[in-house]
Amino acid sequence: QVQLVESGGGLVQPGGSLRLSCAASGSTFSSYFMSWYRQGPGKERELVAAITTNGAITTYADSVKGRFTISRDNAKKTVYLQMNNLKSEDTAVYYCKAVRNFDYYWGQGTQVTVSS
Repeated sequence: QVQLVESGGGLVQPGGSLRLSCAASGSTFSSYFMSWYRQGPGKERELVAAITTNGAITTYADSVKGRFTISRDNAKKTVYLQMNNLKSEDTAVYYCKAVRNFDYYWGQGTQVTVSS
């Protein structure tokens, strides 16, 4: 079992940057596939980015490619989402997810608001 706590969300102007963190505790962090999801107003939750256990492979939603970067530090048991050139469309609650085999865990989410 793993517990996930997101942080780093907040209010930012268009074109600005934020770095989200997801700190894990409990089971072996390095054995989990990690990902970030988001859910905007009136929208379904969507995958934003994902990263393999060793960080060798990453994938991104088309809408964030070139602007967002997912990374992980297994020693710190933390996964990050660097968000640059933010747009109003990025406004959403961002969730961290850990997956190992058929087990999965969600964080509580952190609000990101992009507005002038």
